[in-house]
Formats: sequence, C-alpha cells, structure tokens
Amino acid sequence: MTRSDDQHTDSPAITLLKELGAETTKHSGGTLLTHLLRVEALLAAWGARPALQTAALCHAFYGTDGLPLSLLDLADRARLADAIGVEAEALVYFYASCDRKASYPTLASPDEASVTFRDRFTGEEFTPSLQQRRDFAELTVANELDLAKVNASFRERNGADLLELFTRWAPLLSEATRREVTEVLG
Repeated sequence: MTRSDDQHTDSPAITLLKELGAETTKHSGGTLLTHLLRVEALLAAWGARPALQTAALCHAFYGTDGLPLSLLDLADRARLADAIGVEAEALVYFYASCDRKASYPTLASPDEASVTFRDRFTGEEFTPSLQQRRDFAELTVANELDLAKVNASFRERNGADLLELFTRWAPLLSEATRREVTEVLG
C-alpha cells in the first residue's frame, strides 16, 4: 500500500527532509528528496512493509559508507525517531552504519554464525537477525537500482558488480526485487 500524495506531502518525515535541505541537495536524477521518494516507491512496489518504506524515504539521514553527506547528526537520532517511529529510525541507523567492505561479503551466508556486520560508527561487530539482513538487502538494492536507472554512467561503472552482489544476496530478496534486479542490471 502506498500513501496518498496529500498524506505524504504533510508527513513529518517529508517536513524534516525539507527542513534539512533534501529538496535542494543535488543528487543523481535530481535532488536528494526525489531520490529518496523514488527508493521509497520502489520498496512500496515490491510490497515492503511500511517501516521499511519509511526507512527508505529517510535512509540518507546519517549518511552511508558510500555517501558521507548526512542530514542529521547521530546525536539527534531521537529527532528522527519522533518523526518516523522507533522501528523505522532503527532501520535507518542500521543501513547508515554498515561498513560495506566488512559486512557485504557474508550478509547472505546460510550459516548465521558466519555473518558479520560491522557498525562503521562504533566499530562494533555482531550478527544481525535474518529480518535485519533482509531489510538491509532490500533497501540497498532499491537504492542502487534507483541510481542505476537514472544515471547511465553509474550503471556502466557498477552494474556488473551490483548484479554479482545482488545475485549472492538473492536468498534475502523478495521475488519482486529479484525480478527488478534482472530487468535493470541483467
């Protein structure tokens, strides 16, 4: 289920994104806000649960390992949680905290004990739950596919590596997500 335009426009998340400059920050395919809206829409189209859709809309608040730009300092996590809820904010933090080099290789391992996730903010290593790994994989795929759709040079530079990564992550991905990966990158 997707939100109506009126509800979405007036949402606390959109208000906070606009207040912090997301609609004027340049990003592939337009502004950061348009990118975030597209990523949210992809997850909605794939049938993702509402908390994950909201996390997609806000996934850039703390920056990422691939994009250091952040809209909000980690000390202000409560502010984002107030706007989007505790569960969605925890997903945003989890996504932003990923040390990709350390975490990507084992994310889809069938042996949960061999999965290592490193928090790039704290250096802590732990084994995330299967649901956390699925949410993280779905959000990562939506984010990267959006970039690949709107930026041909990004797709040319990264498409083969992303296809290989997302193929390894297939056990974590929904059928709809796997189809979209094939359509965009395969």
